Amino acid sequence: MSKKSLSLEMGKRLFDKICTAETFPVSFLYNEKQYNGFGGMECLKYELENDELEGVWKVDECLQIRAKAKYRAEYGQSEYTVYFENTSDRPSALLRNIVALDMTFAGEDGMVRGIRGDLDHNYAPYEKDLSKGSARFESVGGRATHTGFPYFNLEHGDSGTLMAIGWAGIWDALFVKTNSGTKVRLRNNMKLKAQLLPGETLRTALIVLIPYKGRSYTDSMNLWREWFINCNMPRANGQGDAIKPFSTTCYAGDTGLPNSDGSISERYFTWKPSLDKVLAEDVAPDFRWFDAGWYFDPAGNTVETDWWGTIGSWEMDAIKWPGDSFRESVEEFHKHGIKTLVWFEPERVTHVDDLVKNYGYKKEWAIEVGSITNNIGNPECLAWTTDRILKMMAQNGVDLYREDNNANHNWTWDKLDHEESTRLGFPRYGVAENKAIDGHYKLWDNILAFCAENGRCTFVDSCAGGGGRNDLESMRRGVPFMRSDADRTTTALRLSMTSSFCQWIPFHGAATKETEGQLDTSSGAGSDKYIYRASYLPIFNFFEQFVHNPELDFETLRTYLHEWRSIRHMLVKDMYVLTPWHAHDDRYGWTAVAYEDGEIGEGLLLAFRQEDCEDETCTVKMEFAVPGAKYVFADADTLEETVYSGEELAAGITLSLPTPRSCLMKRIRREK
Repeated sequence: MSKKSLSLEMGKRLFDKICTAETFPVSFLYNEKQYNGFGGMECLKYELENDELEGVWKVDECLQIRAKAKYRAEYGQSEYTVYFENTSDRPSALLRNIVALDMTFAGEDGMVRGIRGDLDHNYAPYEKDLSKGSARFESVGGRATHTGFPYFNLEHGDSGTLMAIGWAGIWDALFVKTNSGTKVRLRNNMKLKAQLLPGETLRTALIVLIPYKGRSYTDSMNLWREWFINCNMPRANGQGDAIKPFSTTCYAGDTGLPNSDGSISERYFTWKPSLDKVLAEDVAPDFRWFDAGWYFDPAGNTVETDWWGTIGSWEMDAIKWPGDSFRESVEEFHKHGIKTLVWFEPERVTHVDDLVKNYGYKKEWAIEVGSITNNIGNPECLAWTTDRILKMMAQNGVDLYREDNNANHNWTWDKLDHEESTRLGFPRYGVAENKAIDGHYKLWDNILAFCAENGRCTFVDSCAGGGGRNDLESMRRGVPFMRSDADRTTTALRLSMTSSFCQWIPFHGAATKETEGQLDTSSGAGSDKYIYRASYLPIFNFFEQFVHNPELDFETLRTYLHEWRSIRHMLVKDMYVLTPWHAHDDRYGWTAVAYEDGEIGEGLLLAFRQEDCEDETCTVKMEFAVPGAKYVFADADTLEETVYSGEELAAGITLSLPTPRSCLMKRIRREK
């Protein structure tokens, strides 16, 4: 049975439920009346065509509800977003307690599985047996995936449902056992308690649901990975091509000048020696990564060290890059097939008075609560911010927009809500967050529209203090080039994250180094086989001192960059985690993963005996093995080939590595 066929019959039944007003799985309180679905409301519009629904229902003379839903029959996948609109000329009644998904999933033995967020949790997996109590998850700081992770695999009865909350701000999720199954409540914007102003629209999160038969966690997660890559990821360009695995490098550590972080040390004279060296050594990347610190501060001063405290102008530093020198560097990279990405952080500003004086900024856009938030929920501020970014990209031929966000904005939203509620004399809580998140999606859409029209990359690099903005709707516009800031340190942490994060966000990257500090550059000969292979992900980020480290082993770098290129297509195929997950600081076991493309009969096995592991062998079972088939395993180091039957692979084969901190890679092909 194919992974897709796991979900089709159940998926259509679920979409039919979503398309029925009485059973639409949204609930809310309006004017202190509880609503579950849209039953009993006057229907103003109902269009269901080609598995897409747009419906409008009238609640009262002020409030209308617009729902957009879509079904992808190939995967049995449903999705929807609901909009609350005040179409009158006066404030609406009070709207609160919106639940974006309020639904009971039938079946006994409820079990919810998923992973924690970035930061302290390092994407640790969990499984919650709901017979032992309810399970609640949340992210309340304002960056959706820093602490919690709004993706869930709910097993119920003899089936399950994959689900996700597409919302880049605050959210929570509750799973509770009932007599008939599992009650699920997914919410975004939980503080919403507001009367809507005339002409105002607020929205729920994007909700995605994919039901499946059986309770195979591996099969269901591979269904998710395939759907995610084919249906959720953005496109590479305006022609609609798929994003293919790629490599990047940053030259900021190769300038010979002090570098606090980012690209703060890069100058008009530093990039050419680095480019010449990577070309000569045959280690040129697909993208040149140009990070923080390239701009004038808002007073027009060059930034020597404090990239974090000097943002907002988005004006190229003409001391570091006089005239058209940066654009000339971009064009030179283009000649060698290398694109340039540039870092921005649009949701913070600094030196507000200077921004007002020099760049036409308005002081009321800057909301100071600790750091200073740039209020892109304000349409005028959003337009100013968009124009500043696009001006820089257009002037310099920038190929790809990289975004960071180094602050939690929940306190800012609370401040704005309180001030507006006081000024108007009625509740406006939760509105600032709703507008800010919607404004952020619009910012990305504006940038991607510019990129599509001008032959640039039509996806963004999504970063928010590391892995803070990897919600599903953001992932329709971007990919995380780095899944975590922490993933610039140990190989043990990298393997731990790969065992969990890859199942939910299949296309992303990490670093390719082992250092004590996140910002440390690898020293001596650089990374070795063990580190490089542990870093094999769809995005391969290698940051080295190509010119300024005479000990760098280019032969090793070249060998494993080319090896990654030879297998990178496999890293977006079905994934099988063959060993138990280990924590980021656990170096005592084995980590093994396999990738397989059943359509062409090709596979890949990567296995690591970690630094403190005493076991020379590890037995792994290949769930993808077809009974009666023969599989050839070719060792990437020795070239030795071993043939196994499908039955042998399913029963388990023994891997052997005689020394700790060692690895193996085997290419797999199924014989016809």
